Amino acid sequence: MLWTMGSALITGASSGIGREFAWKLAEEYNNLVLVARNKDRLEALAEKIRNTTGVQVEVLPADLSTEEGALRVAERLSATKRPIGLLVNNAGFGLGQDFVDGELERELEALNTMVRAVMITCHAAAKAMKERGSGGIINVSSMTALTAQGTYSAHKAWVRTFTEGLAAELAGSGVHVTAVCPGLVHSEFHSRAGVDANQWSDKMFASPADIVKASLKACRRGQVIVTPTVLYKAAAAALRLSPRKLVRYVAGPARSGRTEGMPLE
Repeated sequence: MLWTMGSALITGASSGIGREFAWKLAEEYNNLVLVARNKDRLEALAEKIRNTTGVQVEVLPADLSTEEGALRVAERLSATKRPIGLLVNNAGFGLGQDFVDGELERELEALNTMVRAVMITCHAAAKAMKERGSGGIINVSSMTALTAQGTYSAHKAWVRTFTEGLAAELAGSGVHVTAVCPGLVHSEFHSRAGVDANQWSDKMFASPADIVKASLKACRRGQVIVTPTVLYKAAAAALRLSPRKLVRYVAGPARSGRTEGMPLE
């Protein structure tokens, strides 16, 4: 089993899927490096994990929308002391706005967090892991990578395609690279993006635990793309087979589920 008694660095670790990755990996006795912007939330989570599991937990506050923040994480990934065996790129957020009438600054913040930071951290991690001959990278993409819901879909499509290319480049190196493409997940994501999650049936949601379990299993066996849950496997197949004109109609910006007037956190 990869990474047991090893170490993992998780971005966006303070909530949702990232938090679940932290707990699951700690329960397997992996030491952790937790990355997010909110230092207080990271410290609180780190203390709980240390007290519960006994593993070592480093806290690395960093704003991945800035080059400085991304490079700070890359530096940790490149370190030969306490090397990182698994990188989980989970940091991201819904923009909560249309592109044309939205704020360009927020668009750039999202692009930097979900594209540039992924590229920077993967470059550092992949190089270090290739030299050691082992390791894993999990990049959190999304089912929306197959839709046309604005720039968020574009960012996640980039993550998916980039991950495929990186996996092909590292084939045979001992480094496994996986893109995970979840659908709706119970987390803070929707409220932060100004989306009312109550509009969807509970049956359409997966738990963070299900996403993490499927992601780790896929990466450990060298699977490049994983879509957790039967429902979203079927949805992904339908989207891939559908004409793009139909996809734009049924899964375009107007179908994002965002409620106009709902405040962003």
